Amino acid sequence: MKLLILNGPNLNRLGKREPEIYGAETLDDVKVKCEKLASSFNASIDFRQSNHEGILIDWIHEAADTDIDGIVFNPGAYTHTSIALRDAIASVHVPVIEVHISNIHAREAFRHESKLAAQCIGQICGLGTFGYELAIRKFLQQ
Repeated sequence: MKLLILNGPNLNRLGKREPEIYGAETLDDVKVKCEKLASSFNASIDFRQSNHEGILIDWIHEAADTDIDGIVFNPGAYTHTSIALRDAIASVHVPVIEVHISNIHAREAFRHESKLAAQCIGQICGLGTFGYELAIRKFLQQ
């Protein structure tokens, strides 16, 4: 099994940005944990981050044209604004799980709606970076 883990804008600032909300772990820490989990199941991951919407769209399209079995996607703030990412997910047959470190439903009202969730097979939020591991485990159980 091969999984693509995508991270959207500002996630490169994990560990520095609002640690009271997002914790002290860095994105590299998350990557190491995800790689360790995947390798324990003889699976592999491709872990990426971009602050640019178009690049994220290109990576989703690329996943559909390669041997990617699933996408774990933390779209960051694009969750609430990007119809383009929603359409990219809808345009591929690769299952996507949306992940958020914080509980987006317990935060500011503008964060309560996900433009992407209806196109994903599931959404995990509010469980910190453990949400990434849960999403990986979901794909590995299939």
